[in-house]
Amino acid sequence: MSPAAGLQAPLLPSSKMEKRPSVSGAVFNVATSIIGAGIMSIPATFKVLGVIPAFVLIVIIACLTDISVDILMRYTHAGETSTYAGVMRESFGRAGSVAVQLCVMITNLGCLIIFLIIIARRISSFGCVTRMVRLSLVEYASLRSAIRYGVCDASISLVQACGSAISVLLAVIFVAICSVMAIYAVWEGKSKTPKLLPQLDNHVSFFDLFTAVPVIVTAFTFHFNVHPIGFEFDKPSDMITAVRISLALCAAIYFSVGLFGYLLFGESIMSDILINFDQSSGSAISSLLNDLVRLSYALHLMLVFPMLNFSLRANIDELLFSQKPLLAKDTKRFLSITLVLLVFSYTAAITIPDIWYFFQFLGSTSAVCLAFIFPGVIVLRDVHGISTTRDRIIATVMIVLAVVTSTIAISTNIYSSIRNKS
Repeated sequence: MSPAAGLQAPLLPSSKMEKRPSVSGAVFNVATSIIGAGIMSIPATFKVLGVIPAFVLIVIIACLTDISVDILMRYTHAGETSTYAGVMRESFGRAGSVAVQLCVMITNLGCLIIFLIIIARRISSFGCVTRMVRLSLVEYASLRSAIRYGVCDASISLVQACGSAISVLLAVIFVAICSVMAIYAVWEGKSKTPKLLPQLDNHVSFFDLFTAVPVIVTAFTFHFNVHPIGFEFDKPSDMITAVRISLALCAAIYFSVGLFGYLLFGESIMSDILINFDQSSGSAISSLLNDLVRLSYALHLMLVFPMLNFSLRANIDELLFSQKPLLAKDTKRFLSITLVLLVFSYTAAITIPDIWYFFQFLGSTSAVCLAFIFPGVIVLRDVHGISTTRDRIIATVMIVLAVVTSTIAISTNIYSSIRNKS
């Protein structure tokens, strides 16, 4: 995969590519970029919001994501760049490109830390070694995968497409097992009754509902991989088609796991639903299904990890070593950056106890900027003169919604933290 947000054109001419990618292959790559650790906290948003508002919010954010990707691709093809940071540089100069790179770094590093937390918990359920050794093994596997991705050419290889397909399949298996368990619980009369609408009381205020928004925003943020995937196509419309199919698939997966997870565990659902699956009911079949759920998603995250790690490393290299040769041609620099990132992720994963607040932080800051605020200001700046009145209205609404919801979520979290301490 190519750098997700650099200033140099990272892609080789089509004449050097042996085979143009298919829309189906791009769907798997985009879906893999979208589905990550976010699916673990989606059920908890159903507990906060209720089924109907959660479903509506997933649909709204998926639609806004489609709009923002379309904006990025239109302004990319109208200019002379092939990267997200390049689009922002054309609109806002060096400050714009640096802003994108910093947000990509924060978002991806945060997601990688969450990945390691979840993977470590899942493997720990099977016992054998200490958590630190397990994390080291995961990071070693990630390093090997990252090296493989880094030395390939700029086109998205068939190997990566196959890996993405397997990753998506594992996510679907995870949802399928959850669905079967929930349907069986309903049949046996053991399911929990989900609330359709939020219930406001002394423990939950209206403003607390906004804390669920950043979680879903983070779950749909994949904009750092739009350009390396999209520029593999001859026709921009193929990428838009792939994105829309991927968003529909991911929205269906998110809603399914949210609904069936809520049916299974009700109000006892945790911010990481896999923690609920760690609690065995004593049945051999139930224990086996729990093990399959945990293992399938741990494997899924291991396959997603290298893709985000590549984008993170590429942006750091572009920001710090923009005058150096391409990263794929400098093994020493490549390995040094990778090792530093993995060690930092490793250390942070050990110290962070709860992924819910980490998701809220990312979704309220860097992720919301990448997904909605930056595409919106690109339209309003309109350096290429291609935006319509409709575009400007949509961009304004998108920016206002993003800023207001993020501000309320951050303020609510700060207030709750102060209140708990007092």
